[in-house]
Amino acid sequence: MDPDPWLIALTLAATLWGAAAGTLLPRPAYRFTADEDTPWHQACPAGHRITGPAAGWLGPARCTTAPTAPPSTVQPPTCAYGPRTPAVVTMTALVCASLALATGFRPELAVWLLLAPLGVLLALVDLGAQRLPDPLTLPFAGLALALLGGVAFVPEHAGEWRTAAYGALALGGFYFLFFLLRPVALGFGDVKLALGLGAVLGWYGWGALYLGTFAGALIGSAYTLVLAVRGRAVRGQLVALGPFMIAGAYVALLLEAYAA
Repeated sequence: MDPDPWLIALTLAATLWGAAAGTLLPRPAYRFTADEDTPWHQACPAGHRITGPAAGWLGPARCTTAPTAPPSTVQPPTCAYGPRTPAVVTMTALVCASLALATGFRPELAVWLLLAPLGVLLALVDLGAQRLPDPLTLPFAGLALALLGGVAFVPEHAGEWRTAAYGALALGGFYFLFFLLRPVALGFGDVKLALGLGAVLGWYGWGALYLGTFAGALIGSAYTLVLAVRGRAVRGQLVALGPFMIAGAYVALLLEAYAA
């Protein structure tokens, strides 16, 4: 079968979008990767005050501004910090391209492409600090429900907003119950992340919700097993669940979108 040139063009556009969005993520990834007592980093590791577009929140993690300490006779050099921009750009571009290939021209693709960079950012922050800040998790859940609610009125969509809302409540409730039973195993940020992921997965039905939850647990278990085999696992060590939850939802979303 000859490849669809329009699908190729759509995938290319999604790739470019992912690459462009990925260039904006390293700086917020660094700024949010902070302890719970610190809302976000105000300066880079070298002491430079972070400034730039959107008050220093968007773009590559590098700076050339003056340090926060009293100025000296020697100006500190430009520094780079946080996640490497090429790696983040590549990751976000691949995620967006694969979502375009699986979803095609259905209107919910616009929602997936808008949420994908935020999902990458959430994974980066949780990997770096083992926390999922409210300024990221709550907008992710709100945007997912609001955008899918709008897409539900667009012809040719392949999901249901009602099951998206139920999915958010179901997965959020499941993780909330888990949090009450085992508060040392996960944080409340994981519960808030589950609201958004439940909405995304619930769009394609309960099967997608089960698949995404199971896939996330499977990926997390495989990662823990690899650490144990390599002798790097520590008894009682906390593991960031957010990246595995996001990875499981991503796998399920690809499969369900392709099959829809």
